[in-house]
Amino acid sequence: MEKEEELQESSTPCLHLVSAFLACESPDFVVSFARDFGGGSITERVQSFIWNVCISKSDVKCNLPYLKRFLKKLIVEIESNGDVVLDELYEKYIYCLASVKDDELAKGSTRMLRRFSFLFPKDCSQASSCQIFRKLEVTLQCSLNMLEGDTGCSIWPSGLFLSEFILSFPEVFSDKSCLEVGSGVGLVGVCLAQTNCSKVILTDGDLLTLANMKLNLELNQLATDMLGHTQKSNTLQCLYLPWESAAENELREFMPDIVLGADVIYDPLCLPHLVRVFAILLKREDLNLHLNNEAEHLSPGLGQEPVAYIASVIRTIDTFNYFLSLAEKEKLLVSDITETMKPLDLLPYVKSYQRSSVRMFKISYMHK
Repeated sequence: MEKEEELQESSTPCLHLVSAFLACESPDFVVSFARDFGGGSITERVQSFIWNVCISKSDVKCNLPYLKRFLKKLIVEIESNGDVVLDELYEKYIYCLASVKDDELAKGSTRMLRRFSFLFPKDCSQASSCQIFRKLEVTLQCSLNMLEGDTGCSIWPSGLFLSEFILSFPEVFSDKSCLEVGSGVGLVGVCLAQTNCSKVILTDGDLLTLANMKLNLELNQLATDMLGHTQKSNTLQCLYLPWESAAENELREFMPDIVLGADVIYDPLCLPHLVRVFAILLKREDLNLHLNNEAEHLSPGLGQEPVAYIASVIRTIDTFNYFLSLAEKEKLLVSDITETMKPLDLLPYVKSYQRSSVRMFKISYMHK
């Protein structure tokens, strides 16, 4: 899952090209990276690189609809520039034409594997112009259809932003018990596993989404058994947790140090249940009396007040204001920390991801 690679700055266009292709970014963006890699045109050398590194060495069987769209765009770009297209690219495109029907391509609901490479810049002590990367790869089965009944299995901008936040500030999560609400594809959980947190609890209220999440954990060597525990240890759980029916005593048992969520502030009908869940998980004043007697059973960070970090795109201001009013009634303090705790840009090649649209909020319980 994690690969350490040292790449010179001159290889950055190459790195972005491969990363964008494996992440199934829009073919327009990938072709643009290919053009940059070739110094303004997609030369035969660049075509050979795409064939050998992007197509031949990657598992594209389950991504044929995407590959069909990409090759069509690539071939049109090469031909329009008066260059020669490699025979291998033509042959693969013909194979895709025969294998993928147009109506299947139009539906856009086919699950596919997307591999996201988080690129960490490292400082060079000798030369400021030298830039080296550490690469963390996360493979996810997900849908490119974000709106038609498959939202839990889609990659959302807030999930990418929260993942960057976790990887940029691993010290925040060190020795902490973390619980995520609405975990979706499990991307945040995989990133949490890279930190030194003491425990990770991933939850979702949709059983199909939960099953896909468990598959993604397996793809990233974080397999869980039927009870939700990892096969290697008890530090990760994957649980069914619908907000509207979650019992208070059930939520109290989790007692996380940090609660996380990405794009969970969206449906006004769900917000009262979500805020109730936050309030129960974050309110600890009535439990402090038991800390001394039960310290050996509690997570290492429980002596500190629990907090929540929520990444969200504010699509409707009325919905967000409704969330704030509900939070205030539950004595929850919501602070915007987008500017004060900016994560690193670890996904520079994901052009479909507009980081500026995502806000990061810190939520804590206000004591009397």
